[in-house]
Amino acid sequence: MKKYAIIVAGGSGSRMRSNLPKQFIEIGGLPVLMHTLIRFKEAFADIDLILVLPESQFDFWEELCQKHHFTVAHQLVKGGNSRFQSGKNGLSVIETDGIVAVHDGVRPFVSTDIIRESFEVAQVKGTAVVSVASKDSVRVNGQAIDRQTVRLIQTPQTFQVSIIKKAFETEELSTFTDDASVVEFAGFDINLIEGSYENIKITTPEDLEWAEIILKRNA
Repeated sequence: MKKYAIIVAGGSGSRMRSNLPKQFIEIGGLPVLMHTLIRFKEAFADIDLILVLPESQFDFWEELCQKHHFTVAHQLVKGGNSRFQSGKNGLSVIETDGIVAVHDGVRPFVSTDIIRESFEVAQVKGTAVVSVASKDSVRVNGQAIDRQTVRLIQTPQTFQVSIIKKAFETEELSTFTDDASVVEFAGFDINLIEGSYENIKITTPEDLEWAEIILKRNA
């Protein structure tokens, strides 16, 4: 089946305390976002990559690609005012059926094994959402709950194209925190697969320190 990946990168850098959006900060000599795109191309050489960015960042991204001689083929799509709208814009350029992964642009350490498994499971079951167990004790409204019942959701979140397109026909709700919540609201089952604690979302300065450690470990 045709394979797609929608890489969503709409961050500003406020929590990073940086004027440079976090997806453009360099780790290991390359912007975070380039590491992410490379991972998906390494997983599937024939994958179609769709990069969703704020339109105001298009020119800067093109400059970065020239600066770093970045030649991984991808299609640029204008982001929306929310994650939901950005995802919908990314989906709008997919015209054939297949399997599509939606991934945070600032999760550059997802393994190719996890990417491939997500596509395999989604092809059979319709959906595949990466998650890990909570390491910490968990309380909800002050009440302790069994942490073994808690899963921390990551990306990629991978779906049959027909399923996620159907799900995104709904109106946006404030309860939509990710693509899986949209698909679940539409009545489809969500299948969780095992993720990795290295699959961090780079959001704060401390995350950059972890990123450098992970890069060195995997070098």
